[in-house]
Amino acid sequence: MSIEEERIVFCTEDGTPTGETGPKLASHHEHTRLHLAFSCYVFRRADGKFLITQRAASKKVWPSVWTNSVCGHPAPGEALEDAVRRRADYELGMPRLDELTCVLPKYVYRTPVFDGVIEHEFCPVFTAVVDEDPKPNAEEVDDFRWLTWDDYVKLLDQPDANVSYWAKDQFPLLKSLPQFSGRK
Repeated sequence: MSIEEERIVFCTEDGTPTGETGPKLASHHEHTRLHLAFSCYVFRRADGKFLITQRAASKKVWPSVWTNSVCGHPAPGEALEDAVRRRADYELGMPRLDELTCVLPKYVYRTPVFDGVIEHEFCPVFTAVVDEDPKPNAEEVDDFRWLTWDDYVKLLDQPDANVSYWAKDQFPLLKSLPQFSGRK
């Protein structure tokens, strides 16, 4: 399915689908309605580092920014866990995610305008564990890095770091969770 054919699911403030959908690209603008999404932080089992990715420069929304491992939107009727796995396979070439766990089930955010687009998402946040390196889809990801949690904290502390709004916004909520707080 092409990006022009993809649909997003509009929802209420508590994440309940309204029954309405919209075309993914056309629905993202300066008045974007609240819709379902997800974020996922993928950890490497061997050393506990986690994956950050740089969104492809060709992406229409938030191009070239560094962000969490994978994020996206569930299709109408698709379970969030299935959407996370689908996008990890498509974006990262990672068909297998172990220990997929929702760590922030009710995370909601609204970005400031970025290139004429506001993201407004009910966006549960997941973690997962893998054994292999990604094989990124060049249409989605320009670069990737495996970081320790401490290195990620240093990155976010840099005022000129080109990091997505949602990754910065999620950080205060994640840093005290056991999956994150015990990492170095």
